[in-house]
Amino acid sequence: MPLDAATTAFLTEMAESGAKPIHESTPEEVRMLIAELSKLYGAGPAMARVEDHTVASSDGSFDLRVLVPEGTPRGIIIYYHGGGWVIGQIDEFDTLGRRMAQRTGCVVVLPGYRLAPEHHYPTAADDSYAALEWVDAHKHAIAGGDVPIVLAGDSAGGNLVAVTTLRARDRNGPRVAMQVLVYPVADADVNTPSYLAPENQLLLSRDSMIWFWDHYLPDAARRSEPDASPLRATSLAGLPPAFVILAEHDVLRDEGEAYAERLRAEGVPVEMQVYEGQMHAFFTLLMLPENARAVEDACAAIEHYLVAQPA
Repeated sequence: MPLDAATTAFLTEMAESGAKPIHESTPEEVRMLIAELSKLYGAGPAMARVEDHTVASSDGSFDLRVLVPEGTPRGIIIYYHGGGWVIGQIDEFDTLGRRMAQRTGCVVVLPGYRLAPEHHYPTAADDSYAALEWVDAHKHAIAGGDVPIVLAGDSAGGNLVAVTTLRARDRNGPRVAMQVLVYPVADADVNTPSYLAPENQLLLSRDSMIWFWDHYLPDAARRSEPDASPLRATSLAGLPPAFVILAEHDVLRDEGEAYAERLRAEGVPVEMQVYEGQMHAFFTLLMLPENARAVEDACAAIEHYLVAQPA
């Protein structure tokens, strides 16, 4: 179906503002634009406790925020933000994290993994796994008990969820109870039908994804490594249940569908929803109407797979 009216109006407003396409901008220009957009989200719900930590990782460290809702936490959601491994900051995802914490009754952890081009691949992947290890080691301190851990993320954050769950399987932990993949970057192939479709060249386009890949992993020969393109992993068997959110008008749709189908074919329980009339980034653009439905669906899926299950 056509792009919905709210998204069309948003893109028209962006065009009239004079904002350059991502692939014609510098990382600093795009970061400033996204920071301005995030001001439209408003403040999220109050939390019982908010903690900021610094976590050691390979060759350095990164920041991490812990959002603890009222009541006894039923789990921990580590939410890896999107932004093509180049843009995105903890503060820009704070409102989303708070909403998810309040809705699910889970602690939400927001890792501020280090960004490219200042930090190339595999730094973001290393930081993401370090965040999982840190959370697993601090479960009792932040959640009051040995609660299950869910990994969730959008776009490049979805890529990091997939990579981190693969690492956790192959390194025998920490245990991940569930993964929520929101239009994940699953492969470096930029010539799929969804990549080439003219109607999908929107806020995220084929050119801008090439721009992101060039900043994150300049050595194109390495982009087939599973830590960059998890769809290329030899096996996806033994991974945790997955809830996959995709957008109809998204260059990443085909690889997201392919990843979900491979998971299912290799014995992983998968639920996938394609949101018609939506573009890439709708899950985190909190002012768009369909955002609320998708976030609710993700939180309901977490309850179904995690909270309702026996400890």
